[in-house]
Amino acid sequence: QVQLVESGGGLVQAGGSLRLSCAASGRTFNSYAIRWFRQAPGKEREFVARINWSGFSTYYADSVKGRFTISRDNAKNTVYLQMNSLNAEDTAAYYCNIEVLGLWGQGTQVTVSS
Repeated sequence: QVQLVESGGGLVQAGGSLRLSCAASGRTFNSYAIRWFRQAPGKEREFVARINWSGFSTYYADSVKGRFTISRDNAKNTVYLQMNSLNAEDTAAYYCNIEVLGLWGQGTQVTVSS
């Protein structure tokens, strides 16, 4: 059984950077594509980025393209989301997800001050 735990969130000034991590337990982690989503207060959860099982294929929402980078280290059972040039609109709780399992982590909060 796979479990996901996000970390790395925090408070950052506009223009700053953060790196989120999504650590997974379970030996089958390497078989799955991983997605990042985010949810701001009063808004629906929205897709941010996706990475396939090998790490060679990535996809981004238009709102983060060119600023965020998703990557993974299968040896460490971890997926990362490097977030640069952050702005107030990036403030949200960030969640990682394994779509085929319907599995979500507990989320990590990112707050960008302007």
